[in-house]
Amino acid sequence: MTNNKRKNQGNKNKEVTMKPSNEKDTQIQDYEDDDIEEMQEADLKKLIRTLRSSQKQILELQKSLMDKIENLSRENEILRRNQNETKQLVQQETGIVTEVKNSIDQMKNTIESLTNRMGEAEERISDLEDREQERIQSDQRKDEEIRNLKHIVGNLQDTIKKPNIQVLGVPEGMEREKGLEGLFSEILAENFPGLEKDRDILVQEAHRTPNKHDQKRPSPRHVVIKLSTVKHKEKILKCAREKRQITLRGSPIRLTADFSSETLQARREWRDIAQVLRENNCQPRILYPAKLSFVNEGEIKTFHNKQKLKEFVATRPALQKMLKDVLHTETKKHGHQYERR
Repeated sequence: MTNNKRKNQGNKNKEVTMKPSNEKDTQIQDYEDDDIEEMQEADLKKLIRTLRSSQKQILELQKSLMDKIENLSRENEILRRNQNETKQLVQQETGIVTEVKNSIDQMKNTIESLTNRMGEAEERISDLEDREQERIQSDQRKDEEIRNLKHIVGNLQDTIKKPNIQVLGVPEGMEREKGLEGLFSEILAENFPGLEKDRDILVQEAHRTPNKHDQKRPSPRHVVIKLSTVKHKEKILKCAREKRQITLRGSPIRLTADFSSETLQARREWRDIAQVLRENNCQPRILYPAKLSFVNEGEIKTFHNKQKLKEFVATRPALQKMLKDVLHTETKKHGHQYERR
């Protein structure tokens, strides 16, 4: 029996020493108490060392597992936090998207409202422009009518005044002795003795203009003499142009035709042009009622207005050079008058 036990013990010792103790995959066998008692002291020490080594490995493995579990827990916590943060971000972005969408909708509504209002404003502006255009056209028609009426009135006045002669420079009060008709007869006798004896020259009316005398006015009022015929008026004025110097009791006076204010202004506007033409021997004349006549290249040219004169001058280089300055000045003057209006 004892030999068998020892044989068995030897076999078990062989089994224990077959695998090295420092290997991690060493399997620890279960020993009965009786077997342990029968083991030798060396084998026991080896077994203890093996058990301690295994225990150390188990502790290290346990520690490693705990570290891994802790790391996994931390990672899980980080993931959970990231998930929460991501969820919050998603919620925030969803809120922002909603707000942006609402803002876009509001902007669309605002743009649509503004577009509608702009459309209404454009319609109103268009209506106002149409009304303004109608008003401008109406004003233009009224201005044209006023000009036509002024022209008609001026023509009527010129027709009425056609047989009249204006005497300029007769002192106030000189007519007290003989009256204005007597003064006119004295002018004819002093300057045109042949006409004074013409019994056909009859004075129908004589008066000063304006009717009321202004004491502050430095020059005397004009004397208007209305003759019976236009022919007698033209005859007297022709003699006055030929004599040039007309006097009354030795004092110089002037005899001119009597025109409406509109015609008188139109005649004044020819004055500067006529002066330049006179300086260049073009023999200018201002004809009745307000026409400019002068000689150009051997022909007599007559113009009713400056526009026609400008068109003609544009075709005559020499005449254009002659009148360039005065016509340019007239154009600027009319431009300033238009701006003031």
